[in-house]
Amino acid sequence: MDLATLVGIIGALGLIIASMVMSGDIGIFINAPSLLIVVGGTLFAAMAKFSLGQFFSATKVAGKSFVFKLEDPAELIDEIVELADAARKGGLLSLEGKEVSSDFLQKGIQLLVDGHDPEVVKAMMSKDRYLAEERHSRGAAIFSAMGDVAPAMGMIGTLIGLVAMLSNMEDPKAIGPAMAIALLTTLYGTLLANVVFLPIADKLRLRAEEEVLVKSLIIDALLAIQSGQNPRVIDAMLRTYLPGKKRDVTDPGAA
Repeated sequence: MDLATLVGIIGALGLIIASMVMSGDIGIFINAPSLLIVVGGTLFAAMAKFSLGQFFSATKVAGKSFVFKLEDPAELIDEIVELADAARKGGLLSLEGKEVSSDFLQKGIQLLVDGHDPEVVKAMMSKDRYLAEERHSRGAAIFSAMGDVAPAMGMIGTLIGLVAMLSNMEDPKAIGPAMAIALLTTLYGTLLANVVFLPIADKLRLRAEEEVLVKSLIIDALLAIQSGQNPRVIDAMLRTYLPGKKRDVTDPGAA
């Protein structure tokens, strides 16, 4: 569970709702036609930019901004070094049946055990990494599109409300409430874009970067194991993927 995403969105919404409650009557901030224009209009306008399959798959991808399990790179390196040591002593076939924490790493080990050439291993694993990055990027693009469209839909709703208000100017007392309702669509659009859609899009981009880093680390590790490099050399090489503070002091790349 990614608490940052959950706490951030709930916290922002909570503060906004609390300010509405403190303003007096929260009922004045609820208007069904305004919600219909902003929510419905945003979804359909964003849908028009993508295929139906891509659009509906974005909901599943969005879940990764809240729940996403990614292997810890430092722990993964320790595990890989143990595999490298086993392969150096007993050959690549000794890795068959080894239990590992990463499905991606498990797939790569099986390729090594099956005796595929390094070029084949790199091509297949890189393709898997690219497709995973593409899924995250597409989900981020869809939520970015909704973040762009929502304020525009809010403005459209406001203009519709203003037209309806200006067409009925006979009653001055009705102008204030009508104006308030017209502005609600702008509020809804801005709120959804900046509190929900855009934060999810940014988090999905971050998830893509994190997953690409881990999978790149694994690909480098597999090729190093296959070439028979010394486990200590593999360890030092892979720790360059870690932030400086998390590298071992004996790591030559930590300086």
